[in-house]
Amino acid sequence: MSLASMTGFARLHGTSGPYAWAWEIKSVNSKGLDLRLRMPPGWDAAEPPVRAAAAKALARGAVSATLDVKREGASSAVRVNEEVLAAVIDTMRVVATKVNAQPPSLDGILGMKGVIEVVEAEENENEKKKAEAAIVAGFDRALADLIVARRGEGEALRAILAGRIDEIARLVAAAEASPARKPEAIRARLAEQIAALLDTGTKFDPDRLHQEALLIAAKVDVREEIDRLVTHIAAARDLLKNGGAVGRRLDFLAQEFNRESNTLCSKANDASLTAIGLELKATVDQFREQVQNLE
Repeated sequence: MSLASMTGFARLHGTSGPYAWAWEIKSVNSKGLDLRLRMPPGWDAAEPPVRAAAAKALARGAVSATLDVKREGASSAVRVNEEVLAAVIDTMRVVATKVNAQPPSLDGILGMKGVIEVVEAEENENEKKKAEAAIVAGFDRALADLIVARRGEGEALRAILAGRIDEIARLVAAAEASPARKPEAIRARLAEQIAALLDTGTKFDPDRLHQEALLIAAKVDVREEIDRLVTHIAAARDLLKNGGAVGRRLDFLAQEFNRESNTLCSKANDASLTAIGLELKATVDQFREQVQNLE
């Protein structure tokens, strides 16, 4: 199954009878699915099936869908709003008794807002229902184009993420093979520290000193962190291979990668192992940054 990015764009237009319509859909990153519809007045009947289609096809993303509808070839009529005209004339008569002014001209009266109205011919109900069906079907096609765009970017992200995982695996293998992890290296470092303490002239209980040395040796062992990192690498590779809406699960693994790399750095008892841990953290950050784009 393919991977999908949350970023995409699609545009589709068509006609139905006297109506010309166009859909524009944009999608960006989001924690969940957030669909925002912008539809012209009078076309609310198309909203429920459009929302249902988006919820069924998409798992995540902030999706903005805009519908534009124009009615072409519709005849218009000009008429005088008798009620508004009568109210305007009555008001003028009252004002004329109080103010000495020139009487209003005809073009001045007709130019007042609301006196003259341009009225479009009434819509045909059957034509509008057909247009609503065409608009819903058009959204489905535009949504399919959006999904194709998101999947195309998702496949590009798959290659990038696979490269990041390979780099994480390389660094984990380098940590595994680090000379600083060898028991003899840990013993030598502890011996140096103990010798430095004994040289201070302070008296130490040999048994207690031995116990503390064992505890320190256990604390600096990064075996568990390496094992967990190897497990996370395998899980991430499986998710990338299987595809689908795996963004949240990969983001969780990225957090786990970060946790283990932090612990590895804190336990490192050698500059070379610390350097590996820091490089691992940087690669994990790059991995997580790209994961944020996945559905």
